[in-house]
Amino acid sequence: MKRRSILLLCLTVLSMAGLATAASAPPAGHITGVGGIFFKAKDPKALAAWYRDVLGMPVEVWGGAALRYDAPKHPPALAWNAFPATTNYFAPSTSGLMINYAVDDMDALLARLRSKGVTVLKRDDSDPNGRFAWILDPEGNKVELWEPKR
Repeated sequence: MKRRSILLLCLTVLSMAGLATAASAPPAGHITGVGGIFFKAKDPKALAAWYRDVLGMPVEVWGGAALRYDAPKHPPALAWNAFPATTNYFAPSTSGLMINYAVDDMDALLARLRSKGVTVLKRDDSDPNGRFAWILDPEGNKVELWEPKR
């Protein structure tokens, strides 16, 4: 009898938690994630080739890449953050956009970047969210690389 009471109590709590979750779900017509990142480039084909050859971006024949959320070692969420117009976080780039790419092995990627002549602006292995490094692409856009903490 005691086990049955505990089981019923657990089931009640779980069902109430489910109702609370359902009640707090946002209404239809809201953002669910980023579906793409689109930006202008002086030479789109050359820039896509650089991202493919230097960063290992899986660029497709149509000129872009489909980056999957369910890829091995990919973080389960995408961060979105608007910075103040006065931020220096994107420097030395003058672009108003910086993309953060999740990477599977920071050491291997940075070794490949250096072998291709890419300067690593800064590296930070002390952040509680993982390891970070920053570079500039050939058009001067600052790129943030992130190996999530496992």
